[in-house]
Amino acid sequence: MKTYFKHGAKLFLTLLFVSCAGITLAQTTIPTPTTPMVPNKPEALPPDTAKKLGKDTTLIKKDTVPVKKIATGPKVGIAGLNHDHIHLILNEYRNGNVNIVGIAEPDKKLWAKYGKMYGVPDSLFFEDLKTMCLARKPVIVLGYNAVGKHIDVVETCAPLHISVMVEKPLAATLEQARRMEFLALKYYINLLTNYETTWYPSVQDAYNTVRADSVGMIRKMVFHDGHQGPREIGCSEDFLSWLTDPILNGAGALNDFGCYGANMMTWLMQGQRPIAVTAVARHYKPSVYPKVEDDATIIVEYPNATGMIEASWNWPYGIKDMEIFGAKGYIHTFDKDSVEVRVNNSVRSFKAPALPAPTDAPVPYFTAALKNPVKSHNDRSSLRYNMIVMQILDAAKRSIKEGRRIVL
Repeated sequence: MKTYFKHGAKLFLTLLFVSCAGITLAQTTIPTPTTPMVPNKPEALPPDTAKKLGKDTTLIKKDTVPVKKIATGPKVGIAGLNHDHIHLILNEYRNGNVNIVGIAEPDKKLWAKYGKMYGVPDSLFFEDLKTMCLARKPVIVLGYNAVGKHIDVVETCAPLHISVMVEKPLAATLEQARRMEFLALKYYINLLTNYETTWYPSVQDAYNTVRADSVGMIRKMVFHDGHQGPREIGCSEDFLSWLTDPILNGAGALNDFGCYGANMMTWLMQGQRPIAVTAVARHYKPSVYPKVEDDATIIVEYPNATGMIEASWNWPYGIKDMEIFGAKGYIHTFDKDSVEVRVNNSVRSFKAPALPAPTDAPVPYFTAALKNPVKSHNDRSSLRYNMIVMQILDAAKRSIKEGRRIVL
């Protein structure tokens, strides 16, 4: 009996040792996490970006590594990290909603910054865009670099037959935009421009109301797009370094916010080309923005309608609203969701219905666009419409410089 007990105890201890060793071995095979295992100092997001993400202005790191959803879908490359809108796409990456296979950025300081914030492994970073494209073979590259450098992204990607989507506006100058258009057509790539307002349910609802002829023919359009100023709202120094430069951004508030109104106006007018543009620029804060204008008003003339774009870095709060005056009614979009429609003596205020996928956000949109290239003649992101936007902005800059009405 004692011998049996001894053999049983020995067998039990042996099994226990093997089991523990197996657990230890299994633990050592877990891949090294790409995010720290210990709490880090909170890192601040720009307030406007935090608002879009629906988060506090501080990203709080947890003590443990979150389980990351594996992204599927087209292989996406990133060109540049010095645009603060990069937070939006990297947040989608962290949530497993976009398949980023490579990031090209020459500044390694930004590698460290965003690698820590969003759990991006070092293996995804490259100093050179062409090297990244050849190594990782993305099917689309998203430009998050200086507007004046968008042309460099297209010069690299177009010959490799890689589609491109840049942050608004399309380019810093009309000359750059024409070169980009040439390359896109030559190499048959999709070249899209991303505007925040494209994903606003209120704006789409207003457009639908106009197309249904509920307010009659458009007579006047007014667009207010601006905020307190990029420095005032806390944009990063990497972003400000080119956003406030007349070469790298093409202008100041005129390009930064004027493009929104020009884009929506072109869309509402079904791609109709304006007949003339007149603009006035102001420099209210030369000590803050010494190189560029911080306020611009642009009047755009059509044969039967007039558009007014008010773009500013000088307002007491952020605003992106739109007013449409029709022959028999009026539409006002106050923000992303709120709409008011007046027809005769009837006033209707409501929250616009949510947009259906894939037209509700950039990631599902460009995924769909890659499967079915944008051929619509009425797409706000399209190259066709954004070439008209660039013509309006170019004419506005010429009008300011020459002090006269520019006939197109």
